[in-house]
Amino acid sequence: MRAPSSWGRIALFAVIGAFILVPLAQTIITSFVSTLPRAGIAEGHFSLVNYQNILHSAALKDSIVNSIIYVVLNVALCLGVGLPAAYGFARYGFAGDRQLFFLLLVFRITPTVVLSLPIFVLFAQIGLANTPVGIALVHCVFNIPISIWILEGFISAVPREFDETAFLDGHSLPSFFFRHLIPAIAPGIGVAAFFCFVFSWVEVVLARILTTTGGKPITMAINGLFGFRTDFGLVMAMTVLAVLPGIAMIYFVRNHLAKGFVIRT
Repeated sequence: MRAPSSWGRIALFAVIGAFILVPLAQTIITSFVSTLPRAGIAEGHFSLVNYQNILHSAALKDSIVNSIIYVVLNVALCLGVGLPAAYGFARYGFAGDRQLFFLLLVFRITPTVVLSLPIFVLFAQIGLANTPVGIALVHCVFNIPISIWILEGFISAVPREFDETAFLDGHSLPSFFFRHLIPAIAPGIGVAAFFCFVFSWVEVVLARILTTTGGKPITMAINGLFGFRTDFGLVMAMTVLAVLPGIAMIYFVRNHLAKGFVIRT
């Protein structure tokens, strides 16, 4: 027989699980319901019409593609820049290195709306406004500092003898990075990629300002579906499609993510 404390924990987990899963289940169910009158489909009946409407809408399909493009580009840039920068902070000391390190973190805690106007003016002048590439680059301003901070902690946990042994074996710096360092800090890379992905995928302030006429991501496409007669079934279908990449991301980095949080803490 279970102890009272065990039943209490089970009840707590059940409440938390219900709090998380019930709204998600309602979203999925509503996405398969026709919420507006349509020819041949009664309102409130089960149907695939919402997903069919997404496939038939060029704007909605483009928003999904735009989001995938700028999120993948952002994560790749953040890891590509953050890894060597974090290695530099972890292995080489110079005057003001700690001050510079914390100055980078200031960009991460700066409200996005503060930088939105100057970024929009700059990007409009160089032709990056209303493009997924522009959103990816501006997200790097906020994601690169956090990726450097995460990766620096993992690299610092690796003994310097690890580097020296590889160099004595004849490895160049790029060879050491790809053959030894990256596998050794894979959990940290998974954590950094996860945070960069989450920030880029759900961010709306910069996405709204930088995509006034084109290049809109999925968050802005969902926001644009609300109106006088909102098709909530279509909104929920787009929401389900917006959640799927996040679930896929968590699935692919789940092992690195779990190890990374344990190591970091």
